[in-house]
Amino acid sequence: MNAQDEQFFLKCVQANPVNQQILHLAPQLGVSDWWLTAGALFQTVWNVLEGKEPQNGIRDYDFFYFDEDTSYEAEDAVIRRAKELFKGIDAEIEVRNEARVHMWYEEHFGVPAIPFTSSTDAIDHFAAKTCCFAVTRDAHGQIATYAPHGFADLFARKIVPNPVLAPREVYEAKIKRWLSQWPSLSADPWPESKASTNITEG
Repeated sequence: MNAQDEQFFLKCVQANPVNQQILHLAPQLGVSDWWLTAGALFQTVWNVLEGKEPQNGIRDYDFFYFDEDTSYEAEDAVIRRAKELFKGIDAEIEVRNEARVHMWYEEHFGVPAIPFTSSTDAIDHFAAKTCCFAVTRDAHGQIATYAPHGFADLFARKIVPNPVLAPREVYEAKIKRWLSQWPSLSADPWPESKASTNITEG
């Protein structure tokens, strides 16, 4: 990971005051392996690159954590704590235990999902490589970045499919909305040779 690219990425991400607030408060939630991810990050970068308000077009802010207690009650308790912790933030923050995704996904989407082994494992299965970004912050204020595919395509405003698990229709629905919202983007087509199965990043 290029340090200069990472610094520019974090500068863009933190231009969004919602991201700043979440990252400041999140260590108080007391959950393990937590990351702010998905559109909260890459869409903020697109907005900065297009000269728009950093929060423009961002529907919600995905907050992943990983807890081997996969009971509904445990996740619900975290969601309730998060609602209280983040109550001063004017945004929809979606908190999910990534250890539970495989338990409800098939009922919700009609296809099975494999159990993830960590929050970053879940991020690796997003529908587009351009979505695979995450940031976290420790109790001392140190921010860490997860960017398994690097930053080049993100900064080039190029959407690249990630056909490891996600269905083609999910990718195509997302790029249709994204291209209408951020007209400077380009999108690679879903590769015809790859079979698709399931899962989405929300």
